[in-house]
Amino acid sequence: MTSEDQEFEQALSEVERALEEIKQRFAQIQRDQRRQAELKNRIDEVIPERRQTRSRQLREELRQLEAELETIELNLESRLFTWGSLREPFWQAVRFGGLGIIIGWVLKSLAG
Repeated sequence: MTSEDQEFEQALSEVERALEEIKQRFAQIQRDQRRQAELKNRIDEVIPERRQTRSRQLREELRQLEAELETIELNLESRLFTWGSLREPFWQAVRFGGLGIIIGWVLKSLAG
């Protein structure tokens, strides 16, 4: 087996691993979205009941449902913001911001 074949095998295994991670994340997102819908429906049921009965148990259940819903929403939002998705814009900002500062110093020294 040549080194090119080994590199190809390694790249292929990395792609397969990445695909498996994406599939797992997608399944998690689907579960979280279903659970989010269930929680919102249950909250919509509990709020009117709580207003009528003023039950401490319903109040506690509502608090737990809202906490779980908040956790799920954070998990769902986290799929949008990962370091991988922010890496390129971050480094471009650093690069061009630094370049702007250098050009500013040069212009100031020429003008001053």
